[in-house]
Amino acid sequence: MSQTCTFCRIVARETPADIEYEDAEVLAFRDLYPKAPVHILIIPKRHIESVATLTPADAELVGKCFLVARRLGEAKGVADRGYRVNCHCGPEGGQVVYHLHLHFLAGKRGEPVSRA
Repeated sequence: MSQTCTFCRIVARETPADIEYEDAEVLAFRDLYPKAPVHILIIPKRHIESVATLTPADAELVGKCFLVARRLGEAKGVADRGYRVNCHCGPEGGQVVYHLHLHFLAGKRGEPVSRA
């Protein structure tokens, strides 16, 4: 855990989050600044800085994050219609928080974003 990492503080329950899914290795919570009607961040609980720092030992954990995305798609009722899973890497790739995370985005394009 990184003491300065926003997402590590969420994992440690030092910072509140609207949690959508949790198990021993993965946490998923609503994005504070949603870009789609459903916008959930999926993170490994273990601090990994970015895609650029992944090692072969991280493969299973990263795969589990994608399986959580599949599970969220089913739970949110969007599996048949579709959704996006995005990951930013580095400053030019749009990464803002340096803790590996997937953006799960779903909902009709043009549909208003709601925090409900």
